[in-house]
Amino acid sequence: MSRPARTPLACALGLALAAPAALAADATGPAWALCRAPEALGPMRPSPMPAVDAATRARTPLRIDAGRLDVSGEKETVFRDRVQLERADQWVGTEELRYQHDAGTWSSPGSLRYEDARLRMAAASAEGKEDDDRTTLRDVRYQLADASAGNGTATTATREGTRSTLVDATFSTCPPGHRQWAFEASTIEIDDESKSGVAQGATLRIGDVPVLWLPWVRFPTTDERRSGVLAPTIGYNDVNGADVQVPYYLNLAPNYDATLTPRWLSRRGLMLGAEFRYLGDRSRGELAGTWLPDDDVAGRDRGILRWQHTTALSADWYAAADVQDVSDTGYLRDFGSDFGRNTQTLLPSSALLAGRGEGWSTALSVERWQAANPAVLPGSEPYSRLPRLRARWAPVLGDGRIEPRIDVEAVRFAHDALAGGRRFDVTPRLRLPFGGASWFATPTFAWRHTAWSLDADPTAPGRDRRPQRDVPITSLDAGMVFERDAGGGRWLQTLEPRLFYLRVPYREQDALPLFDTQPLSFGWPGLFRENRFSGADRQADANQLTLAVTSRLLSSADGRERLSASLGRIEYFDPPRVRLPGEDLGDPGGSAFVGEIDWRISDAWSVSTAQQWNPGRRGTDLSAVRTQYRFSERALLNASYRYRKDLLEQADLSFAAPLTAEWRAVGRWAWSLREQRTLEALAGLEWRSCCMAVRVLARDYIRDVGGDRNLGVYLEIELNGIGRFGRDSERLLSDGILGYSP
Repeated sequence: MSRPARTPLACALGLALAAPAALAADATGPAWALCRAPEALGPMRPSPMPAVDAATRARTPLRIDAGRLDVSGEKETVFRDRVQLERADQWVGTEELRYQHDAGTWSSPGSLRYEDARLRMAAASAEGKEDDDRTTLRDVRYQLADASAGNGTATTATREGTRSTLVDATFSTCPPGHRQWAFEASTIEIDDESKSGVAQGATLRIGDVPVLWLPWVRFPTTDERRSGVLAPTIGYNDVNGADVQVPYYLNLAPNYDATLTPRWLSRRGLMLGAEFRYLGDRSRGELAGTWLPDDDVAGRDRGILRWQHTTALSADWYAAADVQDVSDTGYLRDFGSDFGRNTQTLLPSSALLAGRGEGWSTALSVERWQAANPAVLPGSEPYSRLPRLRARWAPVLGDGRIEPRIDVEAVRFAHDALAGGRRFDVTPRLRLPFGGASWFATPTFAWRHTAWSLDADPTAPGRDRRPQRDVPITSLDAGMVFERDAGGGRWLQTLEPRLFYLRVPYREQDALPLFDTQPLSFGWPGLFRENRFSGADRQADANQLTLAVTSRLLSSADGRERLSASLGRIEYFDPPRVRLPGEDLGDPGGSAFVGEIDWRISDAWSVSTAQQWNPGRRGTDLSAVRTQYRFSERALLNASYRYRKDLLEQADLSFAAPLTAEWRAVGRWAWSLREQRTLEALAGLEWRSCCMAVRVLARDYIRDVGGDRNLGVYLEIELNGIGRFGRDSERLLSDGILGYSP
């Protein structure tokens, strides 16, 4: 039977659930795969409803259904037998509900159940007073509708007006039978108006062990950003000692915020860090920095500052800046929180104005580099580009049979210790692509003009301060693709021969300056380049022909490439003559043979190799082999070998190996065969359950190019739906173990 709503009663029952919901408002996270225990509370309502907002709930009338209705009492109405209260997405079920008319009170002496689109709740009993808008529930259990998002208990939950109080409350994302971690609080008070809560006597327990206790803590009750303390980071290494960071987040406005991060280093002192982020209609950016006054080890103030900014000026134009400055060359080595930055030698800074449209692009920038490692000798930093203008015009003509293009660069070079100058470089180019389904041929004609205007240099008083260089560049790139069935139709095999002829006349360039030019690494792409140097200070001469061939094996069923093998070499008709000081031009008859193989042996096992063999020296210039084998979704083994003549010879082994369903071992060992020493050794254990993960890692590594070593120990605790405590080791493992996934 149905009866019209008494709205205060419905409001009291609905509002009583705000407290446990607030506890888990931000408890969202990944649903890890190891949960096997049943959820805390199963579905209660016969037909769930989608979530609605508070205004829709207020407009929706309350419907009460009960098997029996007793109105015999003069001052009391009693609902019995499968009592159900429904309003919008809210549902309350009980066996008996009593309402006292004169007192304006109600009670549910037996168990009471509640469910909405977000939350389920069970209480042993409940009572409320209409005039005070107060509801009290006893022996409460609650769970978010998404079982992985959290659940908990409370001895009592009281709702009065816009405030809620929970006594002896708990919260966890673990199932009740597997409480691997839980927050406990003696009392939790929640204020809807301030959208925040206060917990007193809060304890984080991992198992039965208390690991964190806070006498008082404030927390948000909605998804809105809120100022407060973030998860701390704790670590140790033998250079800085104990390393503790406790960030404090400041929600200053909807479009900008800040984070203050005091960082205590037991051997150096207190470092202060700050980060400011902003977001506009067309702009966004971040300003961050640290400051360590009077480092106890170095005896001086130390710090770093970085500003990153991007602005969209229009549909075609944008501006960007990435500015960095560091107090000394040893800062990143000592304090780099990003693994890998401790060996960074140069710190770049730049500002850019760029535009792009149909057939054109341009960029105006300023760029400089700062020494960020003691191994960088004073005065050896690269030239600053103050400024640099680049432009490209490539109009689309007709049906694409003709492809004209002009590349322009104008740059001013400056240096604190060396004479600078200006350089203008322009290259008009014409490509004439021909081809069909199984062949292509593309002749290219270009002319490169480069002019310099050099500053006076006391070390070279007689040099030409306005040199120029003009050189034509002609090339022909041609190839074919042959296909055939293989393996009884299971495979499609290709044979792809390719020829690349390049002609660049020799120009004497020894007297030209060297501002930003370096030899490019030689490999498969180098077989088809017009210039083996970066920058415009040198243009390599060439009268050469590249002969290359590639063969692929593709699955006929799904088209996936299982095997790719390539081999190529440059044949010199005239030996190259342009070179940088000290550069070895190698065999005058041709380049090294370049070979590459990429073999997908199975979906789990792959092997790739690259080889460069120099016939003139009858020796190997470069060799690299890598293999990866995946045991399962979270298990893999990597092994690699790298060799470059007169530079390095290294072996690398890394793995992630499950020991049980919850335990996994991870490790990496990088060894220099040339120097007979360990470059990096990493070992650790991961333990992961349905609601918690723990990582313990030890890392021994070279902390700078000088060879100094460092030993670090890192502990990370990840609570599903809450966050991480300790050093973020996921990036370290992702960088060190190819293919690693948490």
